[in-house]
Amino acid sequence: MLRLPIGAYAAILGHAYDGLPDEACGLLVGRPASGVVVRYEPCRNAAGSARVYTIDPRDQLRIERRADDDDLEVLGVVHSHTHTDPVPSPTDIAQAPDPSWHYVIVSLRDEAPMLRSWRIVEDAVTEEKVAVTA
Repeated sequence: MLRLPIGAYAAILGHAYDGLPDEACGLLVGRPASGVVVRYEPCRNAAGSARVYTIDPRDQLRIERRADDDDLEVLGVVHSHTHTDPVPSPTDIAQAPDPSWHYVIVSLRDEAPMLRSWRIVEDAVTEEKVAVTA
């Protein structure tokens, strides 16, 4: 289960809308043992695309260093789908860099955004529950 503070949840949705018409992306930072997200770190989509995303390497390095300074770790990645369901695409699955990460996808296809989280281990894709907490 992914535990997502309401502030991080709101930041994710806001960043997804701000990224339009392109996909938005960012990293989840927190405590890996508990799966609790402490903060969401927006990143630049270096791909500049409405169909794919690439975390800007400078953003990733900055976020990893700050997380390390705070005794935290990157727990996963977030990106938006502008035209499809919040389900990992074949490209998302092929690019999943870390089997311990949470893969959060926000769909902006419909009037109300949809957020879902996934675990991707090799080719096995499993949805996990998301608890939005105070």
